[in-house]
Amino acid sequence: MAEDKKRSKKEVKGTMTVQEAGRRGGMKTAQTHGKDFYEEIGHKGGQRVKELIEEGKRARALNAERQ
Repeated sequence: MAEDKKRSKKEVKGTMTVQEAGRRGGMKTAQTHGKDFYEEIGHKGGQRVKELIEEGKRARALNAERQ
């Protein structure tokens, strides 16, 4: 019983680490959707970041005017 506690999670049959699950999921997504999928979601993410930066600049300007 004490030996069971010493075994790492990888040694237990039928389990995987969070890191391994993420890697396997990412590989499956890449196989299923391909390069275009990643380009599209990357573009959407970039556009959202751009919007958030602009919102931050506007908020900073409003705060500066109020002070």
